[in-house]
Amino acid sequence: MTLEEQIARLEEQNYFQEKLLSQLNEALTFQQAQIDVLEKRIAELEQNVTSLLESSPQDAPANTLPPHYMPERY
Repeated sequence: MTLEEQIARLEEQNYFQEKLLSQLNEALTFQQAQIDVLEKRIAELEQNVTSLLESSPQDAPANTLPPHYMPERY
């Protein structure tokens, strides 16, 4: 392989690596945006659950296992 062929091959590899790096960067950016949205939704759900627990009457029945639940069967 001549020097010019080696240089051309390296330039081709460089082009495809840059293209792949750009695609990976786009995918990572998209995933981070999705993570940010999901974290925001989780925070909102936590607030909703907290407000529901605070607004529930104090004389509400305890959230316990039903009488027919038998853990020894499982």
